[in-house]
Amino acid sequence: MKLKGISLFSNVGIGELLLKDLNIEIILANEIIKNRAKFYKENYTRSKIINDDITKKDVKENVINFAKENSIDFIIATPPCQGMSSAGKNLRDDPRNLLITHTIEIIKKTKPKFIFLENVPQQLKTSITFRNKRILITDYIYQLLKSDYIFNEKLIYDMSHYNVPQQRKRSIFMLVRKDLNFEWKINFSNNKLITLSDSIGQLPSLDPLIYDISFENHLKIFPNYMKKIEQGKKISKWHYPPSHPLRQVLVMQNTPSGKSAFQNQNKKYQPRKTNGELVKGFKNTYKRQSWDKPGSTITCYNRTIGSQENVHPGRRYKSRDNKVLYSDPRVLSIYELMIIMSIPNNWKIPSWASDGFIRQVIGEGIPPKALKIFFKELLNYIK
Repeated sequence: MKLKGISLFSNVGIGELLLKDLNIEIILANEIIKNRAKFYKENYTRSKIINDDITKKDVKENVINFAKENSIDFIIATPPCQGMSSAGKNLRDDPRNLLITHTIEIIKKTKPKFIFLENVPQQLKTSITFRNKRILITDYIYQLLKSDYIFNEKLIYDMSHYNVPQQRKRSIFMLVRKDLNFEWKINFSNNKLITLSDSIGQLPSLDPLIYDISFENHLKIFPNYMKKIEQGKKISKWHYPPSHPLRQVLVMQNTPSGKSAFQNQNKKYQPRKTNGELVKGFKNTYKRQSWDKPGSTITCYNRTIGSQENVHPGRRYKSRDNKVLYSDPRVLSIYELMIIMSIPNNWKIPSWASDGFIRQVIGEGIPPKALKIFFKELLNYIK
């Protein structure tokens, strides 16, 4: 059986990468950011891409008309989460929180069989103004769609339970049109969580590039830097080292796996600003991940040591002067991020895409293996 649908706020189409295995096709995608739409098109050459603002009346009508003319089966929508995410500013009246209203309008006017709405868990606690009253987004979705759709009872899903080596909790609405008379439930579960040791533990170690000292001094700290780069290239062109300032590298060299640099007893190796002052922060920042757990949630700030649990777990070793240090004092490589997001190795990354751009779109994506499982479960109900 073949299903065809549309993707709203589609980013670069990370979540959809494995749907073709199920004979499921995205025939239309909408993305407002030009480079993301361009990236999407290079991966999905058969899909129609609307690179424009869906809040515009003519753009919205274009999407609605296309959906009706092509008798779509489903809609996937992942509105931006920065207005409600714990990693963002979490502003009460962030206009991005209202993008869900445009999604619901399209749903009501096209009435597809199935709806998949994904966002951060904080969405369940976020309110918007509707008809001059404050209402939770979840209540808004329910009130507008309850007459036409059957809702799933469970709303929070951790991607680590669906073949993804990442602790990534998400709020997910999976709606089925009432005439089909079933609830879209997920019965799949992992027998064993996939840890970082399982997923990236065999990859070659990488030293970061220290960008604020001379390369000569850099090699005094990391004499095997070039050798490790060559070893990384043999695995993937995307397994190359990120760049960090010296002060952060030295701090993380002295931070054990699973610990934050804020927990280092020696204040010399606690996070500091460029002027030497100690940084004030939370213990989930400047933090190494743990080998024996799935990876921490990948955010769009995954290039920053000082953000939430971004640092490689590292391994204990002794330096030439017999000092205990920890390897890989850096954030994860792009290749490591791909593995932890369950992105396939054959993902087509355009040559024009910058390191920062790639990292951001990965941080905002849906893990493809999880989305494949969710839609495979849907197909089971249909059959």
